[in-house]
Amino acid sequence: MSELRTVTVEREFSHPAEKLWRALTQPHLIEEWLMKNDFVPVPGHKFTLSREPKPGVKVVVDCEVIEVEPQKSLTYRWSAFGLDSVVTFTLTPTATGTVLRMDQSGFGPDQTRAFNGAKASWPQMLEALDEVLRNLE
Repeated sequence: MSELRTVTVEREFSHPAEKLWRALTQPHLIEEWLMKNDFVPVPGHKFTLSREPKPGVKVVVDCEVIEVEPQKSLTYRWSAFGLDSVVTFTLTPTATGTVLRMDQSGFGPDQTRAFNGAKASWPQMLEALDEVLRNLE
Protein backbone atom coordinates (compact mmCIF):
# COMPACT_ATOMS: atom_id res chain seq x y z
CA MET A 1 0.00 0.00 0.00
CA SER A 2 1.25 3.47 -0.85
CA GLU A 3 2.09 6.08 1.74
CA LEU A 4 -0.48 8.82 2.36
CA ARG A 5 0.77 12.39 2.68
CA THR A 6 -0.16 15.21 5.04
CA VAL A 7 -0.07 18.98 4.61
CA THR A 8 0.89 20.70 7.87
CA VAL A 9 0.83 24.44 8.46
CA GLU A 10 1.65 26.08 11.79
CA ARG A 11 1.16 29.71 12.61
CA GLU A 12 1.30 31.70 15.82
CA PHE A 13 -1.51 34.18 16.34
CA SER A 14 -1.35 37.02 18.85
CA HIS A 15 -4.81 36.09 20.14
CA PRO A 16 -5.99 33.79 22.94
CA ALA A 17 -7.19 30.26 22.13
CA GLU A 18 -10.79 31.23 23.00
CA LYS A 19 -10.85 33.85 20.26
CA LEU A 20 -9.28 31.49 17.73
CA TRP A 21 -11.79 28.80 18.69
CA ARG A 22 -14.68 31.16 17.93
CA ALA A 23 -13.28 31.81 14.44
CA LEU A 24 -12.88 28.06 13.84
CA THR A 25 -16.38 27.11 15.01
CA GLN A 26 -18.84 29.94 14.38
CA PRO A 27 -20.36 29.67 10.87
CA HIS A 28 -20.42 33.41 10.11
CA LEU A 29 -16.73 33.69 11.06
CA ILE A 30 -15.73 30.51 9.17
CA GLU A 31 -17.34 32.04 6.09
CA GLU A 32 -15.08 35.09 6.37
CA TRP A 33 -11.82 33.13 6.19
CA LEU A 34 -12.70 29.77 4.63
CA MET A 35 -16.07 29.22 2.93
CA LYS A 36 -19.84 29.42 3.37
CA ASN A 37 -20.95 26.60 5.64
CA ASP A 38 -23.54 25.04 7.90
CA PHE A 39 -21.03 23.97 10.55
CA VAL A 40 -22.01 22.91 14.07
CA PRO A 41 -19.21 21.75 16.44
CA VAL A 42 -20.85 18.44 17.32
CA PRO A 43 -19.27 15.05 16.48
CA GLY A 44 -21.24 13.31 13.73
CA HIS A 45 -22.63 16.58 12.30
CA LYS A 46 -22.44 16.57 8.49
CA PHE A 47 -21.90 19.95 6.85
CA THR A 48 -20.78 21.51 3.61
CA LEU A 49 -18.26 24.19 2.79
CA SER A 50 -18.93 26.05 -0.45
CA ARG A 51 -17.73 28.99 -2.49
CA GLU A 52 -18.08 30.36 -5.98
CA PRO A 53 -14.59 31.47 -7.08
CA LYS A 54 -16.00 32.74 -10.37
CA PRO A 55 -19.49 32.97 -11.86
CA GLY A 56 -20.85 29.56 -12.76
CA VAL A 57 -18.13 27.65 -10.89
CA LYS A 58 -19.05 26.27 -7.48
CA VAL A 59 -16.70 24.48 -5.10
CA VAL A 60 -18.43 22.21 -2.57
CA VAL A 61 -16.68 20.23 0.16
CA ASP A 62 -18.65 17.58 2.05
CA CYS A 63 -17.55 17.34 5.67
CA GLU A 64 -18.36 15.55 8.91
CA VAL A 65 -17.23 16.55 12.39
CA ILE A 66 -15.14 13.77 13.93
CA GLU A 67 -13.85 15.23 17.18
CA VAL A 68 -14.30 18.44 19.17
CA GLU A 69 -12.19 19.39 22.19
CA PRO A 70 -13.20 23.01 22.91
CA GLN A 71 -10.36 25.51 22.60
CA LYS A 72 -7.90 22.64 22.03
CA SER A 73 -8.66 20.69 18.84
CA LEU A 74 -11.18 20.23 16.06
CA THR A 75 -11.17 17.40 13.51
CA TYR A 76 -13.42 16.82 10.51
CA ARG A 77 -13.57 14.81 7.29
CA TRP A 78 -13.02 16.81 4.11
CA SER A 79 -14.28 15.23 0.88
CA ALA A 80 -14.11 16.95 -2.51
CA PHE A 81 -12.91 16.21 -6.04
CA GLY A 82 -12.15 12.55 -5.26
CA LEU A 83 -10.11 13.41 -2.17
CA ASP A 84 -11.19 12.00 1.17
CA SER A 85 -9.03 13.59 3.83
CA VAL A 86 -9.09 14.62 7.46
CA VAL A 87 -8.46 18.18 8.67
CA THR A 88 -7.33 18.72 12.25
CA PHE A 89 -6.81 22.07 13.95
CA THR A 90 -4.78 22.00 17.17
CA LEU A 91 -4.52 25.08 19.41
CA THR A 92 -1.59 25.51 21.80
CA PRO A 93 -1.55 28.59 24.06
CA THR A 94 1.74 30.52 24.25
CA ALA A 95 2.93 33.45 26.35
CA THR A 96 1.90 35.85 23.58
CA GLY A 97 -1.10 34.14 21.96
CA THR A 98 -1.84 30.76 20.39
CA VAL A 99 -0.09 28.45 17.94
CA LEU A 100 -2.54 26.95 15.47
CA ARG A 101 -1.45 23.78 13.72
CA MET A 102 -3.51 22.58 10.77
CA ASP A 103 -2.98 19.07 9.41
CA GLN A 104 -4.81 17.82 6.33
CA SER A 105 -4.05 14.12 5.96
CA GLY A 106 -5.00 11.49 3.42
CA PHE A 107 -3.40 12.59 0.14
CA GLY A 108 -2.53 9.58 -1.99
CA PRO A 109 0.55 9.48 -4.24
CA ASP A 110 -1.70 10.04 -7.27
CA GLN A 111 -3.17 13.22 -5.75
CA THR A 112 -0.20 15.53 -6.26
CA ARG A 113 -2.33 18.34 -7.66
CA ALA A 114 -4.65 18.31 -4.62
CA PHE A 115 -1.66 18.02 -2.25
CA ASN A 116 0.12 20.98 -3.86
CA GLY A 117 -3.12 22.95 -3.93
CA ALA A 118 -3.60 22.39 -0.19
CA LYS A 119 0.04 23.34 0.50
CA ALA A 120 -0.51 26.63 -1.34
CA SER A 121 -4.03 27.36 -0.06
CA TRP A 122 -3.84 26.72 3.69
CA PRO A 123 -1.26 29.46 4.40
CA GLN A 124 -3.51 31.91 2.51
CA MET A 125 -6.56 30.77 4.47
CA LEU A 126 -4.69 31.18 7.77
CA GLU A 127 -3.68 34.68 6.69
CA ALA A 128 -7.37 35.42 6.08
CA LEU A 129 -8.13 33.90 9.51
CA ASP A 130 -5.63 36.30 11.09
CA GLU A 131 -7.44 39.21 9.44
CA VAL A 132 -10.77 37.98 10.85
CA LEU A 133 -9.20 37.71 14.32
CA ARG A 134 -7.79 41.25 14.14
CA ASN A 135 -11.30 42.57 13.46
CA LEU A 136 -13.05 40.38 16.05
CA GLU A 137 -14.00 41.85 19.43
